[in-house]
Amino acid sequence: MSESAELLAIFGDPPPTDLVRTLDLGGYKWKAVTGADDVTRHEPSGGWAGAVVACDADPETAWALCRALRKRDIPVAPLLVLLSGGQLADLSMRDDLFDDFCLTPFHPIELEARLRHMLRKNGNGASADMRPDLVEYSGLALNVETYQAAIEGKPLDLTYMEYELLKFLAQNPGRVFTREVLLSRVWGYEYYGGARTVDVHIRRLRAKLGEEHQNLIQTVRSVGYRFGQTRWG
Repeated sequence: MSESAELLAIFGDPPPTDLVRTLDLGGYKWKAVTGADDVTRHEPSGGWAGAVVACDADPETAWALCRALRKRDIPVAPLLVLLSGGQLADLSMRDDLFDDFCLTPFHPIELEARLRHMLRKNGNGASADMRPDLVEYSGLALNVETYQAAIEGKPLDLTYMEYELLKFLAQNPGRVFTREVLLSRVWGYEYYGGARTVDVHIRRLRAKLGEEHQNLIQTVRSVGYRFGQTRWG
């Protein structure tokens, strides 16, 4: 990831946990700044790839920063602002200060999608540099670069082998794998543990996915396990 692929994020002090988690899970590089002086002081050699400005906590300061970013000799763009529902009425008077917005509290999937779309639309190539390989399925997101996982935006605390097993299954939705195949593909041919190893890890994964999402991993009687649905339902 090049230095120019830096995402400027204005979070306040300290940055909101949900926003930091969403950016980190998405693999975005970001730098917290406190004002226009920080923007100049920490600017990467290739310029900023974009900005996220939280306008809900301190609207006056945040909108002043948006103006400063737009008035620079080289404006910082694209720019996404985070707003509360009560700020929508005044949004039309400031539509020249941002490229997109997201309401708080936001859903991590929505914010990440808006960021991805905004950066790609800007055409500076930053989104390709900044976005790592993600495996996503029905609310589950796996970052294969950072070994982070989340379900509906909530982090999952997985061991290395739990992560590897979940990643393998999620990369092959709808396919049924026997315990023996899972042992060889996930643990490796040199692993001599029995099939019970797979069952134990599946049970732990289901518990960590939670009651609402444990059925992502289904047991196929007398065969093995399947992740997600086949096209036959």
